[in-house]
Amino acid sequence: MKALYLAAAALILPGFAQAQTVTISADGKGVYPTLQAAIDALHDTGGEIDLQPGVYREKVNITGNDVHLRGLGVRPDDVVIVWGDSAANTGSTFKSQTVLVTGDGFHADNLTIQNDYAKHSDVGSQAVALSLTGDKDVLTHVRLLGAQDTLYVNKGPQGRMSRDYFSDCYIEGHVDFIFGNAKAYFQGCEIHGIPHSEVMYTAQSKNAPDEDSGFVFDDCAFTAEPGAQGVSLGRAWRAYATVVLLNAKIETPLIKGGWREWHPGQTETLKTAYYAEYKSTGVGADPTGREPYSHQLTDAQAAQWKLAAFFKGDTGWLPQDAR
Repeated sequence: MKALYLAAAALILPGFAQAQTVTISADGKGVYPTLQAAIDALHDTGGEIDLQPGVYREKVNITGNDVHLRGLGVRPDDVVIVWGDSAANTGSTFKSQTVLVTGDGFHADNLTIQNDYAKHSDVGSQAVALSLTGDKDVLTHVRLLGAQDTLYVNKGPQGRMSRDYFSDCYIEGHVDFIFGNAKAYFQGCEIHGIPHSEVMYTAQSKNAPDEDSGFVFDDCAFTAEPGAQGVSLGRAWRAYATVVLLNAKIETPLIKGGWREWHPGQTETLKTAYYAEYKSTGVGADPTGREPYSHQLTDAQAAQWKLAAFFKGDTGWLPQDAR
């Protein structure tokens, strides 16, 4: 089947083998009937798939390297990749994702990835929109929509640490909705809590003090809808969780302390986790009550978490305007 798709592409799209770029449509009337078919037809060197505006309802698995998805709409809202699995129906959080990326060098731009399980069920369950375990992944102008466990970023094979970069993205959910153990940098993003009895923006899972792992939010806005209750910046999924906010705009009230224990009264992860802020502003930015478990950084300390320092100078894989 893959050979058939490649042959068709070579006939219909001159230069396909060289350019490795193909355009697909949501109605399935193009060279490839689905996004997954287009991905499966790519050469080992990867390539770019341009998506015409529309809703692509399918579960997507990207195992190859250097696969780039680009929405051709005016806004990210115009191209939506959506599925509705959950831990409840698949048996595992890590089988519930709409899009799974295990290959390195994945790029996504100007599109939406959604898990809409919560919109069709009253039974609460983990339901991942995007799972990233590849290295050097770049997402720009992407909307990630879900409820519990929207975005999973984690280590790759043999425990190799993964690096992820998000720019000008919108990520929404409620419980632990940005979670995992990776080096993830969020720049100029909006992190949005949706109505729920408890909202935790992050659940980072650094598991040992010597792991090179953490989440950094640089110039990001933390927002929430009126029905979002008990809002916290995060809780530690593993004992050494590391999350740093630089110039954050915290536009919603937070629980006392800003960050919360994994299981209040049962665990003591706040004693070993590293949570820090630098010049937060907004209604939730008052540092009163944050100590001793949330650090207020000096200029020099904050500089150690900026983009180039965070990725230890290895920034050639990032967009030119980010370096």
